[in-house]
Amino acid sequence: MINIENEYRGLLSGVLHNGAEKPDRTGTGTRAVFGRMLRHDMALGFPILTSKKIYFEKAVTELLWILSGKTDLAYLHTNNVRYWDDDYNRSGRTDGTLGPVYGKQWRNFGGVDQLYELLKKIQKNPTSRRIIINAWNPAELGDMVLPPCHYGFQVYCNNGEMSLMWQQRSADLFLGLPYDIVMYGLLLEMLAAGNGYKPKQLICSLGDCHLYNNHINAAEIQLKRTTFELPQLNISFGLTLREGAGNFIHIPTKNMIKLNNYKHQESIKAKLST
Repeated sequence: MINIENEYRGLLSGVLHNGAEKPDRTGTGTRAVFGRMLRHDMALGFPILTSKKIYFEKAVTELLWILSGKTDLAYLHTNNVRYWDDDYNRSGRTDGTLGPVYGKQWRNFGGVDQLYELLKKIQKNPTSRRIIINAWNPAELGDMVLPPCHYGFQVYCNNGEMSLMWQQRSADLFLGLPYDIVMYGLLLEMLAAGNGYKPKQLICSLGDCHLYNNHINAAEIQLKRTTFELPQLNISFGLTLREGAGNFIHIPTKNMIKLNNYKHQESIKAKLST
């Protein structure tokens, strides 16, 4: 069985020791490789790193923000998430939103609620090869404070089991990717719980995999650490489509999501490159 932490550490080590020097838009500089995949068997536990502390509640906040179709900073600030602030401040926007980013595209891509359509396919045609959400909308990229890094995902249902694969154009290996892993692991768990499936495999397909030069020392520290057994996730009510008099999407609330027995090493500070 494949454990996400082993997969992640292998990728991080490979980029640290063999990545090519590559400039980037922030001016920080990176070591990078192109085209990698990571996998995790959900039966091993919830996919969250244990070699450093990952703030699970921040990933929960961002996923619920997206699922609700929100694009505002106020919701994030209320829930103590501020890593979008630099992108907003640099963008010149004054409306308190990040533009038509993830939530807008998932819930209103040219008038289509993609989340609704995805849930309907899972219920009505679960063997479809078209259970997909896409956040890369060329017509609206210029109005976003940052184009989507993770720009699409596909759900696969078969024999009572559900897997999910997401696509990512750009992966900040030390700071960003660990939270993307948690977010899509949580999305898979939500979808499986809400629609009567057992979560099977989480997969990510990565384009530009980079380690910022100012994260090299932090990555070296993390790779020397031991890891722990993965925690378990409990969701009391999943993500599902409720049909009837006025169809609606049931989105779990924070108090319905519990991460149990998360044992981890201490956090490692690193500067976010924007």
